[in-house]
This record gives sequence, C-alpha cells and structure tokens, in this order.
Amino acid sequence: MGALLRVVDLHKTFGTTEVLKGIHLEVELGETVTIIGPSGSGKTTLLRCINYLERPTSGHIYIGDRLIGEHLVNGQYRPVGDRELARERTEIGMVFQRFNLFPHLTALENVTLGPLYVLKQPRAQVEAQALALLEKVGLAHKAHEYPERLSGGQQQRVAIARALAMQPKLLLFDEPTSSLDPELVGEVLRVMRQLADEGRTMIVVTHEMQFARDVSHRVIFMDEGRIVEDASPTELFTNPRHPRIRAFLRQILER
Repeated sequence: MGALLRVVDLHKTFGTTEVLKGIHLEVELGETVTIIGPSGSGKTTLLRCINYLERPTSGHIYIGDRLIGEHLVNGQYRPVGDRELARERTEIGMVFQRFNLFPHLTALENVTLGPLYVLKQPRAQVEAQALALLEKVGLAHKAHEYPERLSGGQQQRVAIARALAMQPKLLLFDEPTSSLDPELVGEVLRVMRQLADEGRTMIVVTHEMQFARDVSHRVIFMDEGRIVEDASPTELFTNPRHPRIRAFLRQILER
C-alpha cells in the first residue's frame, strides 16, 4: 500500500558517541513492526528521532512524501521552527516506558489534554471521544480517577488512549511493558494486539518475544546502532541469519 514512514540514512551522535549509524527503514501503512535487540543498541533513540524528541544529527524522516522536522530550500535542508514541529509531531503518537501521565489530572483529563489545547477541538466532542477511547482500553469506569489510584497496567492503558486521542498516523511504543509487574503485562499487550488487528501502523520496541512473534508483520534486530536483520517473525525467530541474533535469542529465551 506504500510506505507511511521512511527513515533515510539516519545518524544520531551524543557528544563523541555515535548511537545511530545510518538507519534505513520503511514502514508500510497498516504494518506492525517490532524492534528487538540488546540494551544500548539504539532502539529508543531511533523512536525518539522518528518523533523528533531528539533531532537527528543527519539523515531524513518522511511521513508519506512529506519531510518531518525540516524543509528542503534551494538544495539545502533547514530545520523547521518549534511551532511547525509541534504540529507535525501530532501525526506521530508515542507511548513511553513510564506512562508520563500528569499526576494532577484524572484519566479523562489526561486523554483530553492534547485534543483540547493542541488540536483546538470542541470540549464536548473531545470528552466524548476520550470516554470512547477509555472504553476501548477497558477503563471507562476509571475515567475520573487520578493516576496514583491506578495500577501500572491501567496507567499505561490510559497513556495508549491519550496517544490515540490525537488521531496519529503512526504509533510508537517504547518498551511499554518494561515498567510493569509481570501480572500486568498481559492487559497492555491485549490492547496493543487489538490495535494491530485494527490495522494501526505501529513500531514497537519490546522485549516481549511472544508478542513480536505473534503480532508483527516484520521484526527488526538492532545492535550497536545498526539494523542487523529485518525479516518476518518466522524467519527471524526460526532461522536468523546473523550469529549475533542467535546468541541474543538464546540468552532471552533461556531466562
């Protein structure tokens, strides 16, 4: 159906440390792509660059045919201003490891914040949509609770509803279950499976190998700032080409 996201020769350096070393990636409309790999391989940095929470050192990111974060002017790439960047980033929703909910706002208020103040949508419409999204993630009955009264799994589901409220074209998940107690992981993964089944375009950084195997259209293995392999779940999990992947999977699956 055509690439929704294109990442072209992406590099990111912090000081003297090169974290991303020339990433090329395409994600098609409706695909679920999972990214796995050891800690420190650049997975989170890649997501943060796609969403322009970090500015790439070099390289380009496209949503459809449109550059994100920069314009091409007289043959030169120039960064966009903060206001335009904020508008562009509404097309890319992100769910973080640690929920990042506002503690002084209820679940409903957390979900309505972006549509009200960024998208400038009418309050009645926004609240109705937010309640529908909380229903979707199984939390309509918690709409008026504050985050401290919610479990970690419930907070993460509110965070997913908050991301969906902005009606993004692309959803990014940065290890969304890594901060949860094991018994709470399943409730978040169920919501993510539902989103994948609906045809949402998603990139998921995760250590949940069963989720990656069952839900992904493609699995990407990253190591030391590079994409080592990009393959179907069957190929990557049953016959990985690279010895580094075989060693990683052996270590993960023996835990």
